[in-house]
Amino acid sequence: LGCSNLTEWSGYKPMISNEDANYLNYGVREFGMSAIMNGMALHGGLIPFGATFLMFSEYARNALRMAALMKIQSIFVFTHDSIGLGEDGPTHQPIEQIPTLRMIPNMAVWRPCDAVESAVCWAQAIERKDGPSCLIFSRQGLPHNERTDEQIAAISKGGYILKDCEGSPDAIIIATGSEVALATGAADAMTGKKVRVVSMPSTNVFDAQDEAYRSSVLIKGVPTVAVEAAVTDAWYKYADAVVGIDHFGESAPAGELFKEFGFTVENVVAAVEGVL
Repeated sequence: LGCSNLTEWSGYKPMISNEDANYLNYGVREFGMSAIMNGMALHGGLIPFGATFLMFSEYARNALRMAALMKIQSIFVFTHDSIGLGEDGPTHQPIEQIPTLRMIPNMAVWRPCDAVESAVCWAQAIERKDGPSCLIFSRQGLPHNERTDEQIAAISKGGYILKDCEGSPDAIIIATGSEVALATGAADAMTGKKVRVVSMPSTNVFDAQDEAYRSSVLIKGVPTVAVEAAVTDAWYKYADAVVGIDHFGESAPAGELFKEFGFTVENVVAAVEGVL
């Protein structure tokens, strides 16, 4: 899946001979790949990473759990992270995978919304010495978000204010990954309201921050909506309403699926208006 996952960078050298190499083609063998990565991490001297579709993390689940239990530095890269995968249909469209990966103790799960967040997430995974990380990416291209240096520094805290309003917000929208663009679009559309957008690439890391930081980002008592193309349950610890998906997907182009299942600016606006 190297071509699909875009893991074949310009300097990769596949292990097809006895020459110096740095890339192992595992085939479609997610558990074997993840277990071998764990062995490499335990040996030391390397920081292994491996990639597959997010849906196929199910095949690797035991090795992921063992990496977290052993506190080793394996980096698991998962792409094609939602119904945005499109025509391959519900067998290949992750729904419950992101929330269940977050439930693994000591697993840092990152779902960035653009190239800047992706770079920070990679840096955090490489610098983390006491456990594994999952980096979760979309299939579709995502828009760039402008940020200050302060905002870029805050990405490493797992959640931060990406777009703010003047004064105290009337509402807060939390989003991850591809849905951050919907959140910012909804905030722009609600011209009569003061709306804060929080990008939360890692709920695990955000939850580990001190109370002062967390409460400065998510203000208690302010109506809050979360947006993520995955099962909704866990988001209610932050939000009053969630735009998500609690059923399997369908086979259709990604744009049609997002519209059909309510991932539109208009639906996010309606969700925010519903909690005000």
